[in-house]
Amino acid sequence: MYKTNPMPIFDKIKKAFVPNLSVADYCLSLDVGTEFVKALIFKNTNGKAQVVGVGRFKQGLEDMQSGMVTDIDGVVKNCREAIGQAEDQAGVSPDQVIIGIAGELVKGASTIVKYDRAKPTTKIEMKELEEIVQKVQWQAFDEVRKQLAAETGYQEIEVKLVNAAVVDVQIDGYRVNNPIGFQGKRVSVSIFNSFAPLVHLGALQTIAEELDLDLLSIATEPYAVALSVGSQEAGEFSSIFIDIGGGTSDIALVRNGGVSGTKMFNLGGRAFTKRLSSHFNIPFDRAEQMKLDYANEKLDQSSAKMVKEVLSQDADVWMSGVELILEELSASEHLPPRILLCGGGSALPEIKQTLDKFDWQGKLPFARNPEVSFIHPEDVNNVTDETGLLSSPQDITPMAMANLARDLMGEEKVMSGLLRQVAKVLQS
Repeated sequence: MYKTNPMPIFDKIKKAFVPNLSVADYCLSLDVGTEFVKALIFKNTNGKAQVVGVGRFKQGLEDMQSGMVTDIDGVVKNCREAIGQAEDQAGVSPDQVIIGIAGELVKGASTIVKYDRAKPTTKIEMKELEEIVQKVQWQAFDEVRKQLAAETGYQEIEVKLVNAAVVDVQIDGYRVNNPIGFQGKRVSVSIFNSFAPLVHLGALQTIAEELDLDLLSIATEPYAVALSVGSQEAGEFSSIFIDIGGGTSDIALVRNGGVSGTKMFNLGGRAFTKRLSSHFNIPFDRAEQMKLDYANEKLDQSSAKMVKEVLSQDADVWMSGVELILEELSASEHLPPRILLCGGGSALPEIKQTLDKFDWQGKLPFARNPEVSFIHPEDVNNVTDETGLLSSPQDITPMAMANLARDLMGEEKVMSGLLRQVAKVLQS
């Protein structure tokens, strides 16, 4: 049994008098989900994230809704409990944290800018590259503001950049990692950006402040998951990622090793629980346990049959949301024939069954029916579990953020550093 975390004042005393508990090569990955807060403490060792502490604490029904924080104080208390469990196990209190962000209004997409240089024989310098990146970023920012205004009805909704990453840089069709010093006529730069409303982003920033943690990054969760699996560096990996949490389902499309886009919709595991609660006229907690027992095959045959009939209807509704998002992400191009699942909600049998029986080629641009499988903890790149506690699909998201944070803690590449400088303008 894990111990609960002490009050904040004792956290500060512990950090002050035990200096070894706060070191630069340790970091906290915090997945603030609708159902649970999940905390991982990891050490960045030779470019690998070694998980040395794990914590998990259930959120109250009023603390989160559809992936968005609705009670900051409640979420902060839950975070302290989860972090306390991880710290007790690891014997370490990290100072820095990466926090995941999700929700229907979090938008992510790749923007490509191509232009012909007036003097192809001159070498590309930093100033020219900075102008290219700025052009990409402002174009993406303008597009997402228009999209959110159309969806919410608020023309002046405050939007902030969450994170940005270089997907691809090409000079005359030749892919390069660092364009500085190269010659050529046509330059193509693709950057993935994710944006979120200020009210959503600000809540997570406040949580980090209340926890007395330095915020290394706020990361779009489907983006982090998409980068955590496969050999993206080879430039050949393509897949569809579906992360089913308590309040949302997050989808990311990866083409040729780069994240093409991410979208989310407000239907996750909690919706299935509410349906059971309403249908059987039982309290939410009891319905949640019924759902878990059904997923783990602990119900008798008669009860399991009744639950299956109820959940199958909701699974069809959920599939409609997936279909709509994939249609938007595809942009009428063929989609990769691989779907990877993760998140606590993916454990519900109806999810995979519904995906397996769907008419993919008849309704979406697939060359062949996709193979549907689960992401397992051992599939996550550059993350090793020293605790033995990470064993299910719901552990993938915090592990994926640890993988992303590990990269942020390392040496920054030229394009990434330039992108971060430009991003500060949009984040301010």
